[in-house]
Amino acid sequence: METIVMIKQVPDTTEIRIDPSTGNLIREGIESIINPDDRHAIEAALQIKEKLGGSIIAICMGPSQAIDAISEALGFGVDRGILLTDKCFAGADTWATSFTLGRAVEKINNYDLIICGQQAIDGDTAQVGPQLAEYLHIPQITYVKGIKEITEKKIVAKRLVESGYEIIGCGLPALLTVVRELNKTRFPRFDWLIDACNKRAPIEIWNAADLGVKAYQVGLQGSFTNVISTYTPTFKRRGEILEGDSQRMVEDLLTRLEENHLV
Repeated sequence: METIVMIKQVPDTTEIRIDPSTGNLIREGIESIINPDDRHAIEAALQIKEKLGGSIIAICMGPSQAIDAISEALGFGVDRGILLTDKCFAGADTWATSFTLGRAVEKINNYDLIICGQQAIDGDTAQVGPQLAEYLHIPQITYVKGIKEITEKKIVAKRLVESGYEIIGCGLPALLTVVRELNKTRFPRFDWLIDACNKRAPIEIWNAADLGVKAYQVGLQGSFTNVISTYTPTFKRRGEILEGDSQRMVEDLLTRLEENHLV
């Protein structure tokens, strides 16, 4: 089973800051991590490999520092990593991102299954996985919380829906987006992490020329959406002290709760 896992390096959400002048995320000095949902995608790929054999390729699109995310993926047991990095990839919306990832998959050519996390915590769109499947013209199963059956030719999965779940199957190759309920992620092996950080690590760097794309097809130029403005919401606590006898204060409090539809 030849599996491709899409991963993304994202800033730790506990430390996200936005530049008020540009509206862009401030990444300098902020710890970056593998997107949490993508860790479950890696774990799913590892479990499939343990059952059916084969190999796993991790693909990450981002700046040069994103190679750290691929190195960590190799520490989990991924066999090969590919970093898609080029100045013209910057500013991509979900369409331009899925197009770039799709060209990388086409260049690899040999795959049975693509696994993505449900969504990235820095965008929360959940669009890249489905758009990638559409670009590649392969079936997709989204919001996967369980894999019931998988062979070299088909997969049957439990998919989350609003009212519960449904069992759905399709032929391979196919794409899955997985939710955190699917599995419990393992820790990377220390010796594999060391190997992943040396010059012999099986990590390749691909740019726009390697994918055969033009600058106007990718990144900001290739995006169909533009962000008009970005801001950090501010929260102010407001409090009021009720005075009077206990009965009066309780009645006043209940009235205010009812007015705000809280009871």
